[in-house]
Amino acid sequence: MLYPSIHDLKKNVDSKYLVVTMAAKRARHLQDEPDDLILEEYKTLKTVSRSLEEIAANKVKARN
Repeated sequence: MLYPSIHDLKKNVDSKYLVVTMAAKRARHLQDEPDDLILEEYKTLKTVSRSLEEIAANKVKARN
């Protein structure tokens, strides 16, 4: 099962497309800067999953 679920992600972001775009950008940033972590603890080591966890925790916002 995918963690966090799409329902948890959609609470903070309106569209699935925007979730995917935000997660991809944040994952690329985490690959370039691995020490730039936002959360204290993550459930996984993969950058895409970490970015999704940050979005679910409402720590990463979309720019207007």
